[in-house]
Amino acid sequence: MLAESTGLKHLSINQIAKDNNCYDSYDEELKSWTVDEDKLLDTIEEDVKKGGHIIDWHVCDVFPKSWVDLVVVLRTDNTILYDRLKARGYSDNKIEENIDAEIMQVILDEAQDAYDQEIVIELRSDQHEEVESNVERITAWIEQWQKDNEESED
Repeated sequence: MLAESTGLKHLSINQIAKDNNCYDSYDEELKSWTVDEDKLLDTIEEDVKKGGHIIDWHVCDVFPKSWVDLVVVLRTDNTILYDRLKARGYSDNKIEENIDAEIMQVILDEAQDAYDQEIVIELRSDQHEEVESNVERITAWIEQWQKDNEESED
């Protein structure tokens, strides 16, 4: 939805990791793969350095600051998160880990620690209307950023 609205290329990091075998190991308890972050970064580096990408992943602090202009952390109610993860077939342990991370705002804290405060924004993503509003807000931010940076290049 956001890629269509902005004309940027969507990079689903989970899919890229899967397609390029960017894994260290399999976590039996969580029933999920552990990503080899170095291999992942090597895989996407040339593409990302060109710009014009939306990097979509649940971890942001592995990406170099020079690659990132905006970090959007989507937050949701724990009950809604539980239902979403259950519908995706996540194991109970993985659901619990994700809900704990949401309660403790782990992703937001990691983003704020890794990047300048002014580029980290937190948005709610509980209802469809919020998703649409978020796309509009992020699109407006991107358009303004592009305008500001075109002017600075002149």
